[in-house]
Amino acid sequence: MNKHIFKDVATHLPEHCQPTADILSQFGGKWPLAVFGTLNGGPKRFSELAEEIRGISQRMLTLTLRTMERDGMVIRRVTPVVPPRVDYELTERARSLQGPLTALHHWANAEAEGIAESRREFDARGE
Repeated sequence: MNKHIFKDVATHLPEHCQPTADILSQFGGKWPLAVFGTLNGGPKRFSELAEEIRGISQRMLTLTLRTMERDGMVIRRVTPVVPPRVDYELTERARSLQGPLTALHHWANAEAEGIAESRREFDARGE
């Protein structure tokens, strides 16, 4: 069974579009963005992440963290104490994504009302 929640979805696209589509599919859901935003303040334990990200199940948090670790976005550090302490932290690769994600965030906020209006107008046409 594949334990990753995100699949390689870009394989059918032209080769030059694949890297962008792959990354957008990874961060297109709310959970990776929530984990990214929460870890942006520094390393956190699993339980801290679970508390701070409202609505996420333990399974979804585990799958999201594993997928982000697989992509080299998160480092998982285990400290051998009883009970074991596990901390998660953003990698430099993930930190380099902060600028583009911030730009996308600002764009989305600036365009949100216009997009909502366009949707209302489209829906009103009944197409």
